[in-house]
Amino acid sequence: MLSDKIKQVIRTSYKAIGENLTNFNPRKQQTFLIAEIAKTLAGDYDKVRKIITIEAGTGTGKSLAYSLGSIPLALSRNKKVCIATATVALQEQLVDKDLPFLKKHSGLNFSFTLAKGRQRYVCRQKLALAVANDDGPQAGFTFAEKPQASDIRTLNKMHKALNDNSWPGDIDAWPEPVNHHIWQQIQADKHSCLKHLSDHTHCPFHKARESMEAADVLVVNHSLLLADLELGGGKILPSPEDTFYIIDEAHHLPKVTRDHSSANLTLRGAIDWLGKLPETGDKIAKLVKSNSAISPSIKLADDCQDILADMQKVLSFVDNNRSLYFQQAAESNSYKQMQNQTPLYRFENGIVPNTLKEWAADLTDSSKKCLAHLNKLYNMLMESVKDGDTQMYLAEPLLAESGFMIQRLENFNSLWQMYAKTDNEKGAPMARWLEQVEGKRSDYLISGSPIEVGFTLEDMLWSKCEGAVLCSATILALNSFEHFRRQAGLRTDDGSQYQKVDSPFDYQNNAQLIVPKMQYEPSADQFTDELIAKLPEQIKRGKATLVLFSSYWQMDKVVTALREKTELSILVQGEQSRQKIIETHKALCDKKEDSIIFGTQSFSEGLDLPGDYLTNVIITKLPFSVPSSPVEEAQAEYITAKGGNPFMSISVPETSKKLIQATGRLLRNEKDYGVITLMDRRVVNKRYGKDLLNSLPPFKRIIE
Repeated sequence: MLSDKIKQVIRTSYKAIGENLTNFNPRKQQTFLIAEIAKTLAGDYDKVRKIITIEAGTGTGKSLAYSLGSIPLALSRNKKVCIATATVALQEQLVDKDLPFLKKHSGLNFSFTLAKGRQRYVCRQKLALAVANDDGPQAGFTFAEKPQASDIRTLNKMHKALNDNSWPGDIDAWPEPVNHHIWQQIQADKHSCLKHLSDHTHCPFHKARESMEAADVLVVNHSLLLADLELGGGKILPSPEDTFYIIDEAHHLPKVTRDHSSANLTLRGAIDWLGKLPETGDKIAKLVKSNSAISPSIKLADDCQDILADMQKVLSFVDNNRSLYFQQAAESNSYKQMQNQTPLYRFENGIVPNTLKEWAADLTDSSKKCLAHLNKLYNMLMESVKDGDTQMYLAEPLLAESGFMIQRLENFNSLWQMYAKTDNEKGAPMARWLEQVEGKRSDYLISGSPIEVGFTLEDMLWSKCEGAVLCSATILALNSFEHFRRQAGLRTDDGSQYQKVDSPFDYQNNAQLIVPKMQYEPSADQFTDELIAKLPEQIKRGKATLVLFSSYWQMDKVVTALREKTELSILVQGEQSRQKIIETHKALCDKKEDSIIFGTQSFSEGLDLPGDYLTNVIITKLPFSVPSSPVEEAQAEYITAKGGNPFMSISVPETSKKLIQATGRLLRNEKDYGVITLMDRRVVNKRYGKDLLNSLPPFKRIIE
């Protein structure tokens, strides 16, 4: 239960914040949110299931609400708060602005830090090896690609900056872009990190880890959170049992989870690196000079031969069926082939031929054995270095090499496990597919991914954590939590709480939603020409305009025509960086000049242009998206097989969320104003249109 003492701490903190904010008015939405979050996490609603999902409209002040609702309680119970976001922009806002403000003015004594994955930090030892002279004993370091002179200068600058403490060793803090292949060579990774050795104790990652362990509040991204949970939780971040999770931008969580749970590999590419695996084991056995290393090295080579034999069978099987698979894919209507798209074949209902399934089972077993042998050799080499029997500079390249092989083998094992698995009849099948890859040589990419990840989140997170708050401005679809609940593995009867908190904005008086007369629907060929004819008059409705398109090709066609026919000066997504477009737009608005931005879906989320920076939003077309990935196709197929309608159960709810995000660009603050024009009459003509309109904020509506 939430004690009177904690309630008083929260009230006092909120009051102190109000006294330090100019024009602060306590918002009933915000105080309600703070109370609901605190009560849920304290166990007032359910002693075991301390989970609440919140849709908090723009302007409700949700970051302050979840911070105040969780931090005082966590401090009193010796728990950590882990805030996970989907975007870097929100992470930076929390770490640079929101949390420092809260700490300064609330009277709460807490520490916080931004936690990043290991690969965001440089490895001090690898960097030292990379800048060492070629004739020195440290020549064991080899680059995957020959570095250019400018890369070598960058490495030397990094080495100097790291040693004189002017750079913390974090790639995001380095002032200029670093070549990806160069950074890969010097980044920290778990397999070559030897914390107990003096060279590694001052590594940037371990310094960051120490500050993470000391912090009361951690800010992370969704990917790092899932990476930790996949390892069992508590390996990178604090353990779930000791953590209150705040998952902001929670509508992204199911997709990020799905991406994390998928695996793929190229057949010929895998055969290449598997052929080098026995050599790695042999090199370790020779370096360790211990008889106990001989046996795992021989076993690794033997099991590798089994894997290679099976992989050759798989490759021959796909090669022999090439015309069947990829001819069929080219003719298939279900997967629209763009000219530049790779030929793709998806196994219907996730069912793969029995021979492939049997080889997958054998490959799963043999790769599991290989992993055990390689891990054993890796640990022996680590011990040998630790005991002083093997010199560090000789072991380092081999540790990095075997670490890299272990990661590849783990992915290899995951992929074949998905192909060997018999899908549960009660749940959705796996999505499994092949792609033809053309490069220097022809190859095949074989992939697997779960369709639904609710059970994964339940297993890794909801059932283990001390408490969780899931929030976003767009969680509801068609005014219901049902779509999100199904995706995230939550239920109505499991003790989880749900709250919708409306925005305090005066939508009726500050904004109009206009659906103009249109002759054609978006499916008609003439629709693009009608957009070209009618957009100039819609653009005149405001001085700062954002026009949103559902596709690049349509945007390009309209831009080209408008530039030829009119004097309009248009800033177009893709022609300059997003940052540059926003800077130019703001500069024009500051000079009281007209400014027009044309953008696609990514400009309808996370774009913050308050006040006079945006007064006119034009949505050319409802943001429907056809199933464009094999996973989405498999999901639609599964829903159809169960007697459902994928359009109504996936497409319409997803469109509802995207439309709310797009219209949400207009009002960012209480005094903002303007017009939203939706040039798609389907919201009036189709039966689902009314549901889409009714799920939007209560703008004043004008249907022409």
